[in-house]
Amino acid sequence: MDLTTSYFIYAIAAIGLTGVLARTLFRNGKVFLRDVFDDNEGMAEAVNHLLVVGFYMLNLGYAFLIFRTEETATSVEAAENLITKLGVLLLSLGIIHFVNIAVFWRLRRRNEAVFELPPIAATSYVAPPPPPPAPGTAVATA
Repeated sequence: MDLTTSYFIYAIAAIGLTGVLARTLFRNGKVFLRDVFDDNEGMAEAVNHLLVVGFYMLNLGYAFLIFRTEETATSVEAAENLITKLGVLLLSLGIIHFVNIAVFWRLRRRNEAVFELPPIAATSYVAPPPPPPAPGTAVATA
């Protein structure tokens, strides 16, 4: 396998994987973002589109950054090099995905904490028990 073929296969795989993952995250992220933004459809949709654009830029930028490779002597070495680069790309896509999920999970928890109901108001008062007698004082018995 020559270098041009290796580059071509890598470019097609990187762009294809990024596209499939971006569509999946966009489609499934809508429900999650609606919950994070308290059913505000417009805000959830806008953030979802911005996340997908950022996902494309970050992942394709990284994919093209690690694109460069050295000439290999055999097709086995070329295949191993290609597989290693795709593995690194998929690993980075997974890490970025989980970081996004963690950020929105924290936002959701913060929103839930802010909108909790206030505690129930007291309806009666119970007096504390009398203090115990001081040491050395006589206790009256009946």
